[in-house]
Amino acid sequence: MVVYRKPRSLPPDFWFAPAVVNALANCDIPVLLEEIRRAHGWTQSDLAAAVGYSQSWVSKVIRRAQPLTIDQVREIARRLGIPAGLLRIGDPGGDDPTNRREFGKALGMALLPLPRGARVDETTAATLTAITGGQRRLDATTPARELARGVVAHVKMADRLYARCGGGRAAAKVAAAISEAAGFAAWLHMDMQDFGSARAYYRLAVERARQAGDDLLAAYMIGSLAAFEVDADDPFLGLGYIAEARKQLGPASHPTSRAWLASIEALAHATAHRNELDAQRAEQALQAAERAIAEAPAADPPPWPWVFPFDRAKLAGYRALVAVRLDRPEQALAAFGESLASAQPAPKQRAAVMLEVATALRQAGQREHDTERIEEAFRLAGQALQIGVSHSSERVIQRARRFYRAYRGPRTPAVGEFGHRLHTALQIRASLG
Repeated sequence: MVVYRKPRSLPPDFWFAPAVVNALANCDIPVLLEEIRRAHGWTQSDLAAAVGYSQSWVSKVIRRAQPLTIDQVREIARRLGIPAGLLRIGDPGGDDPTNRREFGKALGMALLPLPRGARVDETTAATLTAITGGQRRLDATTPARELARGVVAHVKMADRLYARCGGGRAAAKVAAAISEAAGFAAWLHMDMQDFGSARAYYRLAVERARQAGDDLLAAYMIGSLAAFEVDADDPFLGLGYIAEARKQLGPASHPTSRAWLASIEALAHATAHRNELDAQRAEQALQAAERAIAEAPAADPPPWPWVFPFDRAKLAGYRALVAVRLDRPEQALAAFGESLASAQPAPKQRAAVMLEVATALRQAGQREHDTERIEEAFRLAGQALQIGVSHSSERVIQRARRFYRAYRGPRTPAVGEFGHRLHTALQIRASLG
C-alpha cells in the first residue's frame, strides 16, 4: 500500500531555475520530477510516497517508459505543489479543450528522448508567456531580488529558443513572448534600483517587439521605458521616448495608448518643472489624456498588452502625481481620493502611492503650519517604509529616504520615529550588501 506524504513547499525561485524553466517550457514531467526530488533531498521512494504511486511506477516515468495522462499530471502537480498556471492546466473540466490537446501533444513529446536542442513550434510562445505570467503573480509577494535570477534565466532561455526559430509566425510569437518577459525583468531591476540592467532589458523588450512586428507592444515597451526614465529623474529623456512611442504607433493609435502616453508626458513635464510653462504643458497633456479616454468605447476591452482599461480613475492617479510634483497638495489629495477609491494596487506599488500621498500631506502641513498633518504624513510614510522593507523593495526604501530628506520642519514624535525606522532599514540593507 502506498502512503501519501504531503511535501513541504519549495521556495518560489525554484520554479524559475534554468533546468526547471526548460522542463516547464517543454512539459518535460520526468525532468521536473527529478528536479523536485533533488530539491527536497529525497530518494525515489520518497518521491513515490509524495505523489501517491509506487516506486517502480515513478521509476518508469523518470525513465520515460511510462506514459502519463493529463489527469495524472494534474494530480501529480497538485500533490507536489507545482503551480498549475506554469503548466497551463487547471481543475478538471475547467481547462480549454485546445490547451488540453496542446498539452497532451507536448507531454507526449516530453516522454520521448529529448533532441539536442529544445523543439520550437506553435505551442512554444504560449508556454513562455504562461511562465512569465506565473512569475508576475509571484511579484506581489516575493522580493524582486529573489525573483530576478529565475526571470533572467527565463529570458535567456527564451532568447536561445528564438535563435532556433528561423523566421515565420512561430518566431514572431516567440519574439513577442520574449518582449513581455524582458519587460518584466526590467521592472524587477528597476525595483532593485539597478538602473543599468533595467534599461538593457527594456531595450531588449523593444527590439523583440519590433521583430515580432507588433507596433502596439513595441510602443508599450518604449512608453514603459519613458516612465522608467521619468521615475529615475530624467524627464527629458522620458519625453524623447514618448515621442518615439507615438511614432511607433502611427496616426491611428488606440485611445488607451494615447491616454497612457499623454499621462506619462504630463508627469514628465511636472517632474522637469522649472517654470510655469512646464506646468502648463503638464496640464495640457492631462487634458489630452482625458479626451482620449472619452473616445474609448466603454464596452470594449483594452488592447493587449494593456490588461485593464486606462480610465478616469487611472488618470486621477497621474493627476495626483503631477500635482505633488507641482507642489499643489490640496489638488493632489483630492485626486488621490478619486484614484484610490477604485484601485487596489499590489503591495509594492501601494507603498509607492502611499509615499506620494504622504508627500502631499507633508506639503500641505508645512504650508499651513499644521503639525497634525505633518504627523499624519510621517505615519503614512512609515507604513509605506514597512511594506518596502518586508518586500525588500529598494525602490520604495529609496523613495522613503527622499521623502525624509525633503522635510524642513520641526522634529515631531512621528518624524523622529520615521527617522529611526529609516536608519534601521538602511543599516540592515548595508549589512546585507
